[in-house]
Amino acid sequence: MIRITKIFHFETAHAVHGYIGKCSHIHGHSYELHVCVAAREQQDEYIAAPGFVVDFKQLKQWVQTHVVELLDHSLVLSRDYIAAHPHLQTHTNLCVWEMEPTAENILLFIRRQLQPVLPPELQLVHLKLYETRDSFAEWVV
Repeated sequence: MIRITKIFHFETAHAVHGYIGKCSHIHGHSYELHVCVAAREQQDEYIAAPGFVVDFKQLKQWVQTHVVELLDHSLVLSRDYIAAHPHLQTHTNLCVWEMEPTAENILLFIRRQLQPVLPPELQLVHLKLYETRDSFAEWVV
């Protein structure tokens, strides 16, 4: 199987409601996201012209539009966090989620954003989200 991966960077702030520790306070991360797709059919022969499983430019457009533009420079908080801190609901860059915006849930959000926009011949096979330089979460098909 040939897998195609593109790497993206974005800045997002969040807080985790109910957590005991520093992550319960609003803070930000410089996220690094690896998005990996593959053809649904096995490629045993050379790929017909133009020779791509997917054009990197097209993958970039999908991820930029459906993920990065939504998360970059946003404050992502859960409904529970907002209920406990109602003064925060006036932020113009606020995204309110039903779930806590942990690295794991951000990955699940990204998967739900991308799967519907991929053409039928492609499948999302792997996502890796670095929250810090040495800490990441992964989703694998």
